Amino acid sequence: MTDAVLIVQEYGFFIIVLLCTGAITGFLAGLFGVGGGAISVPVLYEVFSRLGYSPDLAMPIAVGTSLALIIPISISSALGHKKRGTLDPKILRIWTIPIFLGVIIGATIAGFAEAEFFQIVFVIVASLISLRLLTGVGKSIIRETLPGRAIMSVAGLIIGLVSAIMGIGGGALSTIFLSFFNVSIHRAISISAAVGAIISIPGAFGYVLAGMSASGLPPGNLGFVSLIACVVFLPSSLTTTKFGVVIAHKLPKRKLEILFGTFLLLVSLRFIISFLG
Repeated sequence: MTDAVLIVQEYGFFIIVLLCTGAITGFLAGLFGVGGGAISVPVLYEVFSRLGYSPDLAMPIAVGTSLALIIPISISSALGHKKRGTLDPKILRIWTIPIFLGVIIGATIAGFAEAEFFQIVFVIVASLISLRLLTGVGKSIIRETLPGRAIMSVAGLIIGLVSAIMGIGGGALSTIFLSFFNVSIHRAISISAAVGAIISIPGAFGYVLAGMSASGLPPGNLGFVSLIACVVFLPSSLTTTKFGVVIAHKLPKRKLEILFGTFLLLVSLRFIISFLG
């Protein structure tokens, strides 16, 4: 078998992997209002590593590319939920600027803070919330209505900051927060889809700028964002996002809570495995 055939087979395999990952990520974005970074980042890192990228480049390119992908995926998901009337513009108007500022602050301190600390906090909180959703035990809420603008703004700032440090889209964090204030799971997921776009835009832009001066970048890169991976990844993800939105709105509240609780447990498990590894 010639080298040319081997190269074609290897790249063909990676294209299939990216298409499948894109399909899964898009579906989750529509179903749960999350960006899917917990799935796309490790897959992209493995693909880039297998393609010969150095570890110093593979991880930032994986994260930067994931953030860039979250932008259109989250927007598509948010628009799909908006058509079904569950996207609350009032919450988004309050959260947009605080989340944006939180991402900038988080990106600034990311080089100094230990991301593992925030991941451990996420694992603890997400695990408790998932158990609450799965078992129905302790489903009390903090209050019947959302808090005032000041507290909402602080919450948005924290969501943006922690998401930037952890390298996630923030959908799970915002859904967890809203669940404490009697916001239905359908509304919370719809809002979280839009939050993913708010977080990923400055995040992706930051990775583009940060990678502009990096040496040894592969062809087709814009800073730490792989445009080639985006082109391969997006078609399947944007297609399945629509299916995820449809299913989310067809599922009864209880079933959606169980699915989201299971998703939180799986994401927490992924972080735990990364700690142990």
